[in-house]
Amino acid sequence: MKEGNVTLNTKEQRRLMILNQLGSGSLASQEGAGLLGISERQLRRLRRAYQERGAAALAHGNRGRSPVNVVTASVRQQVVMLATTRYHGFNHQHLTEMLVEREQIELSRPTVHRILKEAGVVSPRKRRPAKARRRRDRFPREGMLLQVDGSWHDWLEGRGPYLSLVGAIDDATGLVPWACFREREDAQGYFEVLRATVQRKGVPLAIYSDRHGIFFKTKSRELSLEEQLDGRRQPTQFARLLEELGIQLILARSPQAKGRVERLWGTFQDRLAMEALFPRSTESDKIAEQLTGQNH
Repeated sequence: MKEGNVTLNTKEQRRLMILNQLGSGSLASQEGAGLLGISERQLRRLRRAYQERGAAALAHGNRGRSPVNVVTASVRQQVVMLATTRYHGFNHQHLTEMLVEREQIELSRPTVHRILKEAGVVSPRKRRPAKARRRRDRFPREGMLLQVDGSWHDWLEGRGPYLSLVGAIDDATGLVPWACFREREDAQGYFEVLRATVQRKGVPLAIYSDRHGIFFKTKSRELSLEEQLDGRRQPTQFARLLEELGIQLILARSPQAKGRVERLWGTFQDRLAMEALFPRSTESDKIAEQLTGQNH
């Protein structure tokens, strides 16, 4: 509805109708306030503005103005250009972080996703639909539980041999206290991870791992004489270290049980090779030194 030079929406048209009924005396102030869902005090202010400025007083003050947080066309074009050239292959979350860190373009991930979707640029990494399963609650404090694992992957993208990234993730915070590259997933890698973690964060209460032979001796073989006399299977070297440190070893029964460290490998596989293409900042150098274990 157009009132003079002002176009009113449905809500504003309803206000105009009720204000006119108030002016003609066919409706009481209390009834009008109830119909509009406002207080009588607010209704009096609205009537006074209507009497002074007419129907224009009922239109929202920001109508016709561009939002202060609107993304300009030039920034949109820059985001699309960077996503299809320099940062080609980056998922939307990673791209958002790189735009802030290296391009000084501060946008939220939903905004970046919307810009790229409108331009027909899809994320290279599709999100899998969530499965209905009961998730284990995180431990309440940092340092209580570490999830450890190794990831055998083409980390060098064909420029060298496959390597195993051995590392840990704190169950409460999701932070990575230490990780290092090894030729294979071996006990020495886990010794390095635990040593560096204890030096930086202290001794954890428990470690959550899979049933790899590094942590757990299978029951397929017969007990040795020493084990028979002791009444149990001898622990592995790493498990014996945990016993000496008073760290409880919890063995997972499936990969999904230690999902946080499994998802960590997906993130690293998606990001480490990508970021290796760009000059690193001082902070990135520190992280790279941690991931390579300095001596490996």
